[in-house]
Amino acid sequence: METLVSIVHVLAALGVIGLVLLQHGKGADMGAAFGSGASGSLFGVSGSSNFMSRATAVFVAIFFATSLTLAYMSSHRTQGSSVVKLPTNSVVAPGKASESAPAKPAESSPAKDVPQ
Repeated sequence: METLVSIVHVLAALGVIGLVLLQHGKGADMGAAFGSGASGSLFGVSGSSNFMSRATAVFVAIFFATSLTLAYMSSHRTQGSSVVKLPTNSVVAPGKASESAPAKPAESSPAKDVPQ
């Protein structure tokens, strides 16, 4: 279930990004991007802004809903889960050294190390 919500979340985010990049400011119409004669060719004179605005609002609502759903699902998990994976402490049998653990330095008496 969480995977499906994550996929919808990513698709909604990409939809919002794409639609925002395709939209123009208030002063720009479709003719600014495709030439001066094509201002009413695809969606009508004001149909482009209405369609793009409504589609963006739908994608933003989906993105918001999936964000809240993912946050709820993550906070109500039964098992403890974290992004940070800590190594488990394993007990090494006496006489066997672990490859990842550093070797202990040989202990020496302070009298032997100090020159007189």
